[in-house]
Amino acid sequence: MKVSITCIGEKGMEEEISPHFGRAPAFVVYNDENDELKIISNTSEHMGGQGKPPELMAEEGVDVMLTSNLGRRAVAMFESMGIKVYCGASGTVGDAIEQWKNGVLDEASKSNACDRGH
Repeated sequence: MKVSITCIGEKGMEEEISPHFGRAPAFVVYNDENDELKIISNTSEHMGGQGKPPELMAEEGVDVMLTSNLGRRAVAMFESMGIKVYCGASGTVGDAIEQWKNGVLDEASKSNACDRGH
């Protein structure tokens, strides 16, 4: 399973979580089958590029997205792509993975998404 985590840089498991999904500078994609990490820069329109962050995750074959919080449109896009999203992640990428594995994070929905319209 591929799990993606929003982050602010390229330190892998030790990197801090980004406070908001769409403007995260990067994403770590963690493959729990072989413990491989891949760092992807956020090249979406939020960062001056093209496309939307959920589309980047779909292209990488991500099954699960972990983040601090995200907007309703992103939640809807992930739902349409069959990617589960969990919000409430904090600390480092490694912390977020442990929080998810331990069932601490909330599955994202339109009711618990932020209202910023991202």
